[in-house]
Amino acid sequence: MLDKNFKTALIIGGVVVGLLIVISIIIGLIGGQNFGYGMMGNFGSSGAMGIIGGVLMIVFWGLVIWGIIALVRWLSSQGGGSSASAESALEVLKKRYARGEISKEEFEAKKKDLM
Repeated sequence: MLDKNFKTALIIGGVVVGLLIVISIIIGLIGGQNFGYGMMGNFGSSGAMGIIGGVLMIVFWGLVIWGIIALVRWLSSQGGGSSASAESALEVLKKRYARGEISKEEFEAKKKDLM
């Protein structure tokens, strides 16, 4: 199952890539009007081929940037400090005491060891 940070990065990456695609299409439609005949004939950097190439380039770089961001966020969540492990150990201790698995004296002694 994906953790919360990875899901957030996935959503943000999808939105960024989507926006880049829309912006690329708009720029291609507005500024891609080249009616001259060059070495490539009618399929130079204008029209549908220019739009598709621009979209693919933006998608590629968007995915690269998104991948780097997702990797950094995942690595930072994996390197949890000692405070996170101490909190989780204390939570486990509290749950054990609440269930009656350990006595009050054991709880206090183990809590003192954790602090």
